[in-house]
Amino acid sequence: MDEDFVNISFENMDEEHLCCAMADKKHQCGVQMKKAWLKEQIPEGHIFRKLGVKGKVFIEYAPLEKAWVPIHGANYLYIYCLWVAGAFKGKGYAKSLLEYCIEDGKKQGNAGICILSSPKKKPYLAEEKFLLHNGFQVVDSIGEYELLALSFDGTKPYFAENAKRGTIDRDTLTIYFARQCPFIPNCVEQIKNYCGSNGISVEFIEVDSLEKAKSVPCVFNNWAVFLNRKFVSVQLLNEGGLKKILER
Repeated sequence: MDEDFVNISFENMDEEHLCCAMADKKHQCGVQMKKAWLKEQIPEGHIFRKLGVKGKVFIEYAPLEKAWVPIHGANYLYIYCLWVAGAFKGKGYAKSLLEYCIEDGKKQGNAGICILSSPKKKPYLAEEKFLLHNGFQVVDSIGEYELLALSFDGTKPYFAENAKRGTIDRDTLTIYFARQCPFIPNCVEQIKNYCGSNGISVEFIEVDSLEKAKSVPCVFNNWAVFLNRKFVSVQLLNEGGLKKILER
């Protein structure tokens, strides 16, 4: 099965699609943004591995010290995203991608692999049941979000103290976002338009550096929402998703 996969590199990036946003024109700005971000991250050890077909089948991971998340741990790899969708489910692709990451970590002498998940299935997060079945264990938690790890040497990664705050000093709807997901520009546009049309104050805070990502005051994978000073979710929002949060 390994011969069906390809790793994104400087040499093939222009020809290869990014699985999560392929043909939808409204996300093409985000695709270009993501590719620019990838070009910055590949030298830092970032891996984007995908199935060589037009489908949502891929894994993204990076050395935890260089991963844009408020999580610490010595010599770990952090999985940003493990996604197998649609007709590709049930064919062993998720396990194959995860095994590739695990073997890569062992070859590099890493201490283990970690990933953000939740006991309750959530969009954009790998299913916890699948991870537990493959040897991962819950090593830290913040509310309904859990940090899972597969340790090779007994050490454990952990959430940064600032991530446990879960509060900010403003009542305004506030969204932290980074550039590593192709869906983000369209989400930002939809939320700006909806808030502007309905007289809702909203503030966007771009997390544009590793230092900022490590210091965000909440759980963060590339997006985080605050309302009435409290952390709400890491789920990317379109207009419909925002309405649901405002109606709670």
